Amino acid sequence: MAESGPAIVVDDVSKRFRLYKERAGSVKEMFTKFRNERYDDFWAVKEVSLQVEHGQVYGLVGHNGSGKSSLLKMMAGILKPTMGEIRTDGRISALLELGAGFHPDLTGRENIYLNASILGLQRKEVDGLFDEIVDFSGLSGFIDSPVKHYSSGMFVRLGFSVAVHVNPQILIIDEVIAVGDEEFQRRCFEHLYKLRNNGVTIVMVTHSLQIVRQMCDRAAWLDHGQVMCEGPAVDVVHEYLDKVNLAEAQRLEVEDELRAEMDRAAEIAQRVSTSSADRPIVLREVEVLDENKRPTRLFRTAEPMTVRFHYESRADVPEPIFSFAIESQNGVLVANPALPVSRRPEMLRSGRGFIDYEVPSLAVGPGEYSLSAAIHDKDAMIVLDKRERILTFRVDTDEPIAGIMDLLGEWQDPEIGEGTTA
Repeated sequence: MAESGPAIVVDDVSKRFRLYKERAGSVKEMFTKFRNERYDDFWAVKEVSLQVEHGQVYGLVGHNGSGKSSLLKMMAGILKPTMGEIRTDGRISALLELGAGFHPDLTGRENIYLNASILGLQRKEVDGLFDEIVDFSGLSGFIDSPVKHYSSGMFVRLGFSVAVHVNPQILIIDEVIAVGDEEFQRRCFEHLYKLRNNGVTIVMVTHSLQIVRQMCDRAAWLDHGQVMCEGPAVDVVHEYLDKVNLAEAQRLEVEDELRAEMDRAAEIAQRVSTSSADRPIVLREVEVLDENKRPTRLFRTAEPMTVRFHYESRADVPEPIFSFAIESQNGVLVANPALPVSRRPEMLRSGRGFIDYEVPSLAVGPGEYSLSAAIHDKDAMIVLDKRERILTFRVDTDEPIAGIMDLLGEWQDPEIGEGTTA
């Protein structure tokens, strides 16, 4: 293989599909309605240009339906571009759809030889690779069974094993690896690192931005078939996350506004004798702020967070207790801090003001959380004001966390000895 030019060149490529509005119900309709336009044009990929150098790992990111898989199929030669051109330099091995390239009535053994021959390998070459392929897949006990009896995980194991062991020069992988179990996924990525170190060009679609950051040299972000950003993988992931986070923040704000309207309606309906005007103190607003004291709904584990209560006191209130509760999406109470006695003002004077609860390092894991707020009298017996689930915020993290919180601790280097203290 001559490596003077790029491994893959995508030159102003577009791909159109026809979405039919209705199907002909009879042969007569097929001929009488052929003049009528019964379909819409759908452009899955629009004017995409990029190139992948030899030995690079290239990632494609974007939401479902953004055109990533269609672009991969065109790179692999499975689909032809409607417009533009794709040029490749090297033998391509592709793992795109579950079961793609397998004949259901053939055994695993027969499908290995079939797939390898399609990729241009001679039978003798496959004989030399066969044991390695089967060992990696872990399917030695099922290799002579028809693959139509395989589970989705077994399909992935066999498909990936064949794709990476036939000495590809260009490896194209869609998200199908995610179907495999944890142990097999780990082995897959270990093998991909080996291939990368051996100079194999890899193009992958994945929804794991952490994998893109760690493994890919460059990446492209596709949205509705168009390239929104292309460049170093870390920069592309950053741009993509900014857009996703903005959309997520807007969604959470809309949901909170709707919830607040419902809460206000319920409060009016349930109010019997005490109106808000009769209360000595009310919550005007509750915000969550970032480290720069700016309102936000998106945080990362270990980042600072401030919960700010905006209140209005209609009279002097002795030692009010401010508190809030944070709950996970499934209703698990995460935290319920209240203003301690040592910090309560002897008398909160009338007027408008605010009070902050500062979290130096947010210890919760990734997920969506709701926040409820309340003000009690000094004996914690009377609720002066309360807002259930007044806002929702989201927490993300760079590293996967098992559980609802991160202890934010650090492992130390091992030491020789019993580790006992006198």
